[in-house]
Amino acid sequence: MNENENKQQGQLQIELPQDKAQGEYANFAIITHSSSDFVLDFARILPGVPKAQVKSRVILAPEHAKRLLMALQENIVRYEREFGQIKIPSQQEAGPRTIAPFNVGKGEA
Repeated sequence: MNENENKQQGQLQIELPQDKAQGEYANFAIITHSSSDFVLDFARILPGVPKAQVKSRVILAPEHAKRLLMALQENIVRYEREFGQIKIPSQQEAGPRTIAPFNVGKGEA
């Protein structure tokens, strides 16, 4: 194997299709799990709209869910080091009718 083949094997190329590049805004997530999968549903809640529609669903093996958690923790630490602490208002401060922006559900997916 030559050096170019070694470099190509060690690098993962990721394609970002045009229709996915814009992303989807989500301010609400529901996380459920079964014995074999974690399911992350991302939705958007808008004022005055009584129904939230799931915009994206990601299904992960437990090992990948834990890797995602660790990667997210690491990136939050880096973010806060650069930009300052991320503050999350408590539910009481926001008022009794406010839904927590990200919910975590337990149970079967």
